[in-house]
Amino acid sequence: AGGAAPPPRGLMPPKVNILFVCPYVPTRIRTRPRNFIRQLARRGHRLTLATLWETPEERESLDALAGWGVRVCARGLARGRILRNLVAAGFSGVPFQARYSWSPRLSADLLALFRTGESFDVVHVEHLRGAVFGEAIRSQFASTGRPVPIIWDSVDSISHLFAQSARISASAFGRLSGWMELPRTRRHEARLVRTFDQVLVTSQADRQAFLDLDYGGSPPDPAHITVIPNGVDPEEFHPGDGKYNPDTIVFTGKMSYHANITAAIYFAREILPRVWRSRPQAQFWIVGKDPVRKIRALGSDDRIRVFGTVPAIAPVLSSAGVSVAPMRYGAGIQNKVLEAMACGVPVVCSPQAAAALSAKDQTELLLAGNPGDFADAVIKLLEDRALRQRIARAGREYVLINHHWESIISRLESLFYEIIQPFD
Repeated sequence: AGGAAPPPRGLMPPKVNILFVCPYVPTRIRTRPRNFIRQLARRGHRLTLATLWETPEERESLDALAGWGVRVCARGLARGRILRNLVAAGFSGVPFQARYSWSPRLSADLLALFRTGESFDVVHVEHLRGAVFGEAIRSQFASTGRPVPIIWDSVDSISHLFAQSARISASAFGRLSGWMELPRTRRHEARLVRTFDQVLVTSQADRQAFLDLDYGGSPPDPAHITVIPNGVDPEEFHPGDGKYNPDTIVFTGKMSYHANITAAIYFAREILPRVWRSRPQAQFWIVGKDPVRKIRALGSDDRIRVFGTVPAIAPVLSSAGVSVAPMRYGAGIQNKVLEAMACGVPVVCSPQAAAALSAKDQTELLLAGNPGDFADAVIKLLEDRALRQRIARAGREYVLINHHWESIISRLESLFYEIIQPFD
């Protein structure tokens, strides 16, 4: 490897040659890999992105990444290939997530990079879906004798998510998949934790979930699993012109994701009727791509609007009176909470939605653990302008201090230098 050790005090840090493997295109929706790549490129590091696209829109979005100076190696992932992957997973006993994005062509491209003598300092592999490519690279090292450190950014513990969805999800598919996939996902994650040189997660809860896996009496060193949280781009997510609808409640997120489906239905059925008793004119906006039938059906009430995909989330957030995150379960950090806070919109969320944050209740956001308390908190913010402004200002300040991408990338960069040094 190139050997980028931590820089001496007062000197410019060395530039690192990074192979970034992502099983999906880092779009605006996939904010973590997108901002990792953008910020690392801004700092002058060399980046090669190996990724898979599923739609023409995703393929077109690769141009923006190339415009940042990133070398892009991309292959298409067709529906037929995905189906074959899932069938193979069913027979092999590995989780469906672990095989979903397998591409023999992308794997061959990656191995060719090393066979041609490309000297990467570190390999960064994203998500459980991408781990299979990291394992292929690891096997290549075993045959060539040219080891390079591999970091697996699991993002979330999928087994931790499945354990919750099997019990709570409002989606039958979410409950069934959680129940079916949980045992083999736990086994698979335990193996991956021991396979790679370093593991990243977005929250302490996910880190603890990994530490609690069954390792057969050989648990990993806790230092092997590092928390690198998600961030927010304050240039993209910022307060609007001060004009907002005081009777609008907004919930954002990908609306085909079972945890979001469960949260939106919970709010609409258990919390919103309580809000309407005091604020009958209040509107609930559900904003996010691919709303499933159950979510679209909520729009039959003219006080609930289901938007689907919008050109940009920030203007929608800024125009709302309150943002809500009534998550019943989940893993990692809820980006929807950080983005609303960055836009200067007060947030009411369940304890589950704020579990990965250090934000203070009643100061930077409002926490509510049951439908009655949740409705009361929403009503207070809709009716008390001074409270709304105070929570909104403090929330944005919290995000700027704790979740600015530049400070998060500094932590990732330091981890790169630390993990590279033993491979010199």
